[in-house]
Amino acid sequence: MMPAARESLLDAAYAALARRPWSAVRMVDVAVVAGVSRQTLYNEFGSKEGLARALVRREADGYLVGVERALTAHGDARERLTAAAEWTAVSARENALVRAMLTGCWGERLPSPTLSAVPSSSAVPAQRRADGPLPSPGDFVALVRDRAVSVLAGPGVHKADVPELARSCELAVRLALSCVVAPPGEGGIADLVRSALHRQFA
Repeated sequence: MMPAARESLLDAAYAALARRPWSAVRMVDVAVVAGVSRQTLYNEFGSKEGLARALVRREADGYLVGVERALTAHGDARERLTAAAEWTAVSARENALVRAMLTGCWGERLPSPTLSAVPSSSAVPAQRRADGPLPSPGDFVALVRDRAVSVLAGPGVHKADVPELARSCELAVRLALSCVVAPPGEGGIADLVRSALHRQFA
């Protein structure tokens, strides 16, 4: 299958999920909106669970691409971590699947794919990847923390300072997740993260 058709199917599934609970999303409707046959949809994803896993994987990847963009933007380390934290909060507010992945709270309207790997019946590489384990909230903390450390621990950072940098990066990620669950008041997430990281990057 062409990657464009796969994306169209995932877009159609995402749009359907915005309008109704996942339990009420029908494979035939997703196929019609994407302009392919229902058989093509089943050939690509194997089942509704396979479609859900692929959709969750795509949204996870999109979130992580945004984190990468924030961490490699201009500015000092504190500003980059603040940008990553803000992206986390915005993503969770705008995307119910990202929010569920980051908090572990899936809710009745959403698919609830098992996070562990499932037997792969697909020859499609992208689907085999979706059949692998899906990230848990703890996995996201580790992924973002480790990526932040690798980006921010440039040539100017002494090796002995890396553990402290890792703690600061994890603090920023965990602050962002707390703001997803309980949105901050005036000043927002940026003020919280900048204040928390002030000592580390002063």
